[in-house]
Amino acid sequence: MTDFANALAGLRRPKILIRAARAGVVEYRRDRDLQRLVRDGKGAPPREAMTPLLAEENRLETNRTLGGATYNLQRHVAVLTAILAEARMRPATVH
Repeated sequence: MTDFANALAGLRRPKILIRAARAGVVEYRRDRDLQRLVRDGKGAPPREAMTPLLAEENRLETNRTLGGATYNLQRHVAVLTAILAEARMRPATVH
């Protein structure tokens, strides 16, 4: 597996967050949503967009688990949605 695949496989989040993100994938529009979530993400290929998305998701997860007052549930779902949608856009790797 690639580092990216390992990172996705290692994500352990509450089921409700994952369900909300999966539901959002249907409405995900890369040109609109990625630019809002990641600086300069609009033109980036899925491989390049994934690194800042994973970093932002990690920051949000840390904030959530520590009970931070600045935790933003909507942003967390949006970032998880983008991660799932971008993962679907990546070409499959052959083992």
